[in-house]
Amino acid sequence: MSGNRKLLALLQRPLEPTFYPKDNGTTVIDLPDSYFTERYRPIGESLQNRFGNDAENRIAVRNVGTPNITFAEAIDRRGGFSLFNEKHRKIAGDLIALFSGPSPTTRYAVAIQHRPDTKDLNVPSFLELFPDSFVDPAVFPRLREEGAVVQQANRMTIDIPSNFTASDREDEQRLAFFREDVGVNLHHWHWHLVYPGEGPDQVVRKDRRGELFYYMHQQLIARYNVERFCAKLARVQPLNNLRQPLPEAYFPKIIRSANNRAFPARPQNQELRDLNRVADDVIFTVSDLERWGSRIAEAIDAGMVVGPNGQRVPLTEANGIDILGNILEPSKLSVNQQFYGNYHGNLPNLIAYSHDPDNRFLEGYGVVGEFQTAMRDPAFYRLHCEVDNLFHRYKATLPVYPPAQLNFNGIQIQSLAVHAESTKGTSECPANLLATYAGRFGHPGWTLDRKETCLLSFTHLQHAPFAYRLTVNNSTGTPRRGTCRIFIGPKVDERNTPLTYKEQRILMVELDKFGVTLNPGSNNIVRRSEQSSVTIPYERTFRSAAVSSQPASPAEVYRFCNCGWPHHLLLPKGTPEGLKFDLFAMISDYAGDTVNQEFDENANCSDSHSFCGLRDRLYPDRRRHGLSVRSERCRPRCGRCRTLPERTATWRLRT
Repeated sequence: MSGNRKLLALLQRPLEPTFYPKDNGTTVIDLPDSYFTERYRPIGESLQNRFGNDAENRIAVRNVGTPNITFAEAIDRRGGFSLFNEKHRKIAGDLIALFSGPSPTTRYAVAIQHRPDTKDLNVPSFLELFPDSFVDPAVFPRLREEGAVVQQANRMTIDIPSNFTASDREDEQRLAFFREDVGVNLHHWHWHLVYPGEGPDQVVRKDRRGELFYYMHQQLIARYNVERFCAKLARVQPLNNLRQPLPEAYFPKIIRSANNRAFPARPQNQELRDLNRVADDVIFTVSDLERWGSRIAEAIDAGMVVGPNGQRVPLTEANGIDILGNILEPSKLSVNQQFYGNYHGNLPNLIAYSHDPDNRFLEGYGVVGEFQTAMRDPAFYRLHCEVDNLFHRYKATLPVYPPAQLNFNGIQIQSLAVHAESTKGTSECPANLLATYAGRFGHPGWTLDRKETCLLSFTHLQHAPFAYRLTVNNSTGTPRRGTCRIFIGPKVDERNTPLTYKEQRILMVELDKFGVTLNPGSNNIVRRSEQSSVTIPYERTFRSAAVSSQPASPAEVYRFCNCGWPHHLLLPKGTPEGLKFDLFAMISDYAGDTVNQEFDENANCSDSHSFCGLRDRLYPDRRRHGLSVRSERCRPRCGRCRTLPERTATWRLRT
């Protein structure tokens, strides 16, 4: 497959027939006659000549037969496709299995990333494939007009509005900058692309998959709650009573590319009702969800889950969170999906179809029904808060960490601070004062009507670059290796009321994790914010298809996944007067962290491993995710845990 990069042409404008020109009209795919649909087969030759006369590149497709994909035709070509829909998810898994095999037929996006002969390809961003899932569709007529009338060199940049779904009269709109951020929604889509729930084992059964499902979404909720405090709003309430109306409304004002129909809106105080959508094969009751949730909670309290044959599977310290993650999502790895059901999958469906639960009005699902749009809706955070609480319930059952698991004898963090750079690029800002701001940033643009390109700009939150500075003493007399972990947590809530440690613990946000070598004596460690193990840089979040199709250097060829939190949202927004946070750092013993594999965090898409792990390798940290309730006995800043290598510093975040 020396020409495997040509496969990316299949992902350009995927809703159009394959014979339409690609790459701004310079590339055409030559199909065998048998590959045309019945509608186009009689005129196949004329179509190839008509659309390929001006092509500079022609990609010949060999006739290798046609696999049986009639099972996929259960989903209408112009219909909605949701991985929260159990039937759709099963079809997607079967397609992944089909396209991941040795047959050189068209690859589904997940299969491209997991086949050994195509895994180095840079899959185009969903922003490129379906831009109307992310931005106000009102801009597209402006883009087409600019592209049709003005020459390329003189075209103006079209600004994408950042506040178009509600007015300031709606309190929840204060969080629109976060919920509707393009990078945030791309991250959520891409994480689920890397960790699909269905498909062959080699695609789904990734190291600590269920635990990563928990941790990535737990961090989403923690970040969202911190942003709510910055906006003077109370933390999100869990969706723990499905019999009560849903108070939050959402009017998305975006369209679904497949059929150009608008995503339905949800009014305030929408009642959640049993779903009986026969055509979509979405049939379940509110009681079903309540029963599944109760069974999962009972399993957590009992410390074990029930297997398909009635066997007891213990929720051990080593694998309990992983088992729960795969049950709650659920993935094909669920130990007993028939008994524990589809809890996380059908909670979004309950909300997404609440406006038309029996398909009486032939309305499709709302934005919560798709990964790339779900985070736009305030209800997404309510349902994930409820799921998150089940994980916290499990965490609370675990025993307290013994000192041996926490101590790193002879290693002590003596000082910790953060230093922001000024807009001039110098370190003129006071220590422990970080800054965020709203910035306008350009994007190469989208190709419209297969030939014209216009430039776009987004306005979103950004922060001034900064660096962590730690002084660490090694009194052992020999070099030691450790892992430095850095978190932040708010000191007060939306009413400026101090948070208890128990409250603060589940609001801690991971900023970075990296290895350190500590020589005997004092060690000065400087770590730049852009090196974060959580984020990916701006240019990878918003890359264009044109950039994606360029040859990659050896160090960049594996940057296939673009899985990672957008770096421009590494820090919460803060407030104009400044909001106080605790900065928490600890260094753990690498001997207790290692999984006996080395990796370069600057290569092979390893820079965002905190959320996304490593490709085709073990997760590079043996310890469980997050700051557990089990360490509550040794709380930071208490002054009683002098043997623990941890320090906190108070700092203000000013917007």
